[in-house]
Amino acid sequence: MTGDWRTYRIRAALRGENPTVLRRLTAGFAAIGDVQFLPGYSVLLVDEPDVQRLSDLPRAKRLSFLSDMDQLGEAVERACRRLDPAFRRVNLEILGNTDPYLHAHVWPRFEWEPANVVGKPVWLYPREHWSDGQFRLGPQHDVLRDAISGELDQLRSVT
Repeated sequence: MTGDWRTYRIRAALRGENPTVLRRLTAGFAAIGDVQFLPGYSVLLVDEPDVQRLSDLPRAKRLSFLSDMDQLGEAVERACRRLDPAFRRVNLEILGNTDPYLHAHVWPRFEWEPANVVGKPVWLYPREHWSDGQFRLGPQHDVLRDAISGELDQLRSVT
């Protein structure tokens, strides 16, 4: 398979070629988001590229995926709370409207967000936030990546 890893995120993760992957979990991959206008944004990718929806998984794997989503959500919450005193909460979403593979969004939310979006879904942020280079994932997010990865490691060691 050739091309950009973004086109085949799960296959790239399975091959160890997806640079956003933080950790391999039970039913998927914890990955940091391509955009970081809300620092700590992460995604759980299912580990089966052809699975499109949660109901495509057998019940045991479905529950494992949901448990992985919970674990990633808690890791993001712990890391963001430690790194930013304005951290409020984490929003978890499985939407499936755009990308044709099962994935879950983990969105940290902060007190410093603009008043017109702070209490609303992230998808109401201006479109520019998704493509603005200042929010693109890069080396400036290494501390955040390490913090979330460390929290995942701690959570996995107690289960």
